[in-house]
Amino acid sequence: MNTKGSSTPLLEADFQGNGQREASPIPLTLIFSTLSAVFGSYAFGFAIAYSSPTQSGIMHDLDLALNQYSSFGSILTVGAMIGATVSGRIADYAGRRVAMGMSEVFCILGSLIIAFSKVAWWLYLGRLLIGCGIGVISYVVPVYVAEITPKNLRGTFTAVHELLSLPFIPDSPRWQAKVGRLKESESALQRLRGKNADVYQEATEIRDYTEALQRQTEASIIGLFQLHYLKSLTVGVGLMMLQQFGGFSGILFYTNSIFTSAGFSDSIGTIAMVAVKIPATTLGVFLMDKCGRRPLLLASAIGTCLGSFLAALSFFLKDLHERNGISPIMALVGVLVYMGSFTLGLAGIPWVIMSELRYFPLM
Repeated sequence: MNTKGSSTPLLEADFQGNGQREASPIPLTLIFSTLSAVFGSYAFGFAIAYSSPTQSGIMHDLDLALNQYSSFGSILTVGAMIGATVSGRIADYAGRRVAMGMSEVFCILGSLIIAFSKVAWWLYLGRLLIGCGIGVISYVVPVYVAEITPKNLRGTFTAVHELLSLPFIPDSPRWQAKVGRLKESESALQRLRGKNADVYQEATEIRDYTEALQRQTEASIIGLFQLHYLKSLTVGVGLMMLQQFGGFSGILFYTNSIFTSAGFSDSIGTIAMVAVKIPATTLGVFLMDKCGRRPLLLASAIGTCLGSFLAALSFFLKDLHERNGISPIMALVGVLVYMGSFTLGLAGIPWVIMSELRYFPLM
């Protein structure tokens, strides 16, 4: 295998090597390791979802003004930015499994602080810690799953996004090879592919690719803007911007307020939203590798645009149609279409592609 010069041949070989194992049965260790990692994302969903239905209760119990509660909701994003900034360094130096464990500690500590808070500042601190935790989770979980799964299962397993099970799962074979633990890397790979699987070719590819990387100098942030990285950088950053600026956090943080302002029951609206989100998530998992990333992403983007338009139109026409009840129904349908469409593709695909671009850049 040619390991000199550009790393492109190694990347192509990695794809080919993984493709040869498509017909192999899925080992239980791989399923358990993936589930153990993605269950940590429960903290992510819990952190961004519970603030909407508990808004009135928290404001009443702690006597908070609306601007104080808005700060409580939005400071999560600040923490996530901090966590995401340091997540790469933590994952590279301490390992993926340790990084996931640290993120869970942050989330648990932040949740306890919020639960026992008596003043607004303690709420802010707890929310900030949870944000740091989910910032690390958002990066480490997709990367870990992408590193341990074969190509044909990577999208499905990564799209499925708990501390007790982390000690029993193997660390990433790629990370272990990167830090010089070649025997541990091969052992972990054997556990993930099954005891009877032939992992020699894949282990060799990982070792050769890691050695090629180690011969290169440490890249600086300026190196990302080199011409041959332009396509990967544009795709990765563009997708994350599309996801983050698509309005998901605003709708999710204030779902109850949206339904109440539109004249609809907030409890019924929240139940309906959950009823749509779970099937959409399941459908997205099954379609991720069958339909491809791009068609599913396009369908998701179109659906979110349509949902946003319907929700905005319902408020615009609220006074005109308040008597016949069209506006509340339109607001409900708009939010449900948005949430279902976002969950189908935009919620997971950018993270999947980001984790794949780390080791399989577009050339």
